[in-house]
Amino acid sequence: MTIDQLYDVYSQHRHIVTDSRKAGPDDLFFALKGDRFDGNQFARQALAQGAAYAIVDNPAVCTDERYLLVEDALQALQQLALRFRRHFSIPVVAIAGSNGKTTTKDLVSAVMGSHYPTHCTQGNFNNHIGVPLTLLAMPLHTEIAIIEIGANNIGEVDFLCRIAEPTHGLITNIGKEHLEGFGSLEGVKQGESELYRYLAEHGGMAFINQDEAFLEALAAPVQKKLLYGQSEDFSANNPVYEIQLVGAAPFVKAAFMDDEGQIITIQSQLFGKYNFANIMTAIVLGRYFKVPPHKIKAAIEQYRPRSNRSEIKTIGSNTFVLDAYNANPSSMEQAICSFRELPSEHKIAILGEMLELGDAAPTEHVQIVELALAQDFEQVVLVGSGFEQVAKMWQIPYFQNVTTLRQWFEGQAFQQRYVLLKGSRGVQLEKMLAEG
Repeated sequence: MTIDQLYDVYSQHRHIVTDSRKAGPDDLFFALKGDRFDGNQFARQALAQGAAYAIVDNPAVCTDERYLLVEDALQALQQLALRFRRHFSIPVVAIAGSNGKTTTKDLVSAVMGSHYPTHCTQGNFNNHIGVPLTLLAMPLHTEIAIIEIGANNIGEVDFLCRIAEPTHGLITNIGKEHLEGFGSLEGVKQGESELYRYLAEHGGMAFINQDEAFLEALAAPVQKKLLYGQSEDFSANNPVYEIQLVGAAPFVKAAFMDDEGQIITIQSQLFGKYNFANIMTAIVLGRYFKVPPHKIKAAIEQYRPRSNRSEIKTIGSNTFVLDAYNANPSSMEQAICSFRELPSEHKIAILGEMLELGDAAPTEHVQIVELALAQDFEQVVLVGSGFEQVAKMWQIPYFQNVTTLRQWFEGQAFQQRYVLLKGSRGVQLEKMLAEG
């Protein structure tokens, strides 16, 4: 089956699933392969549950006309997404970067969605499967799309750009992420800046946060760009794209100037100074795309962090800063320094190991512990094998997993403490706070 033929089928059956257990009436099931499964083996189940068709790449499973055979199911999904993307002549904003992609995407989408029919990446569906699924779920009346682009290796950002075909884009920042795949900070620069090079090649526009290291230089090939940054007094030549940081303890408060010269103040529910850049970006894109200032303010103030990203949770007399969706050396440093600013003398930093750092892991874990110990926290606690040797060096409380950590923590009977929970996804530090 050709992509044009598949597109005709998709036009009549626009809901796509890749998990046969979630298949329902009239769906299209794509039989994707993973390390431990072959979707072709579940095509019959999807059809039994009512799916209209199953897109498969194994001829042996095709027993009737409901099985649509393609050469490669994943490639067919990606090519179909590109084909559908080209149905739209709307702004498509790609968001890449080392840290803060999902929060920035959520904030930008909230701002845009307050004024335009907006479609955005759900959760962190930002890879070679998630981006196509995001595009294929786009309603026909969409006027602006916000697409998150993630990467672990050089070449992935470029690949995803050639599916999403963004007209606009931004990189949140450049940090020590996925060093196992990128190899080094220079590798991160090369990989993430593929977004800039795509925009340069296709006449797209880049939004560049001047306060972040490396971005302006990496964006040199882009002809159309908008520079923005933190302002102290709105006295610069272009105050529309300059945002003030009013405060950040514990929640970020920001201000910007409207077209009449009035100062609009936003009180967010986002913890930590590092979230100011995410808020600033949402304000700037809102201003650029002509979202009324009062809608920008309302959208950001109504946004609540979720999914273990910068969440503040009060349990008993203790306050927890749960930032455990993921971690790398750059985001870990930001979280520790923001936690330091909280107005309390009784702070406990619980740090989970940082995964996917490759050969840099031992050095990076030592440096993070050195930083944490320099903050005069009441206690630093380490979790996960990446921290085991460091814990022995400094005789710091150490736990192999969250189960033993939780048992220890509950036995301490802490009261009126601020507790930071920061670690990589695989550590699952959020289980510290799970009920039961």
